[in-house]
Amino acid sequence: MVPVIEFQNVTKEYRSLFGRRRFRALDGFNLQVESGEIFGFLGPNGAGKTTAIHLAMGFMLPTSGRGRLLGERFGHAATRSRVGFLPENVALYPRRAEQLVRFYGALNSMKASQLNQRAGQVLEMVGLQDDAKRNVSKFSRGMLQRVGLAQALVNDPELLILDEPTSALDPLARVAVRELLLRARSAGKTIFLSSHLLSEVELVCDRVAVLHRGRLVRLGKTADLLESGERSQIVARGIAAALFPGATARDGVVTFSVGTQQQRAVLEQIWNLGGEVISVNPERRSLEEIFLEVTGGIESPVSRGTQ
Repeated sequence: MVPVIEFQNVTKEYRSLFGRRRFRALDGFNLQVESGEIFGFLGPNGAGKTTAIHLAMGFMLPTSGRGRLLGERFGHAATRSRVGFLPENVALYPRRAEQLVRFYGALNSMKASQLNQRAGQVLEMVGLQDDAKRNVSKFSRGMLQRVGLAQALVNDPELLILDEPTSALDPLARVAVRELLLRARSAGKTIFLSSHLLSEVELVCDRVAVLHRGRLVRLGKTADLLESGERSQIVARGIAAALFPGATARDGVVTFSVGTQQQRAVLEQIWNLGGEVISVNPERRSLEEIFLEVTGGIESPVSRGTQ
């Protein structure tokens, strides 16, 4: 199956005003996003995420390398009508919300008969049906974010490219957007999601990529990345928590983790003490732990400069 988004050895350099310095935002970047998945795209500020998105949308050209979007080269104009795009910084014309969504739908060659119905549908999907007649210039930042999401959905796209779609939303709105994305995936859509909200990514994404200093430093299924192969969590009863470093006890149940190589010896120790092993499972890590591990735990500079 042809990837929905594909970067092939893409490098992007920016030059200073007089061309004396070059800033490399992407460096030999390779990535494939498959059909029907929610794909999380992560990285510190300045890692190159927005550059990669703008290249895929055809807003700029790579310095070298190439890529395809829905089977066509990056920048293929007709293909963009099959994509819904929400940029990180939403800037919208000061019009009524319903009128604004119809305007963006018309840019995707949607007919007027479709637009009237579809505009109302997508505004309801993002919880703005009661504000459809209000001018967006009076909207809060969170409401603007939701209008931006509505315009990305209006053309019923095959692919959604969303850059920080929940950054300005309150917890209830984030839950609503999360459910919306899961429904879109169930309907066969592909979602490419760039976000700093790692807990949200962890909940919805099938696969995750971490970008750092313009290079791909981690890629895999979310479940596989979160499951540690080096440590196991042991839950037991009938033993003293003080005998096991880092153990916690509640209602007679003791929980602690050990290195995988020590697992067998620790289980035998529990049994020899007359204890009962309730469960043994691979220790689960958080996406935040993985992110900090592969990026060094610090924000990267915007890019690397070369003379």
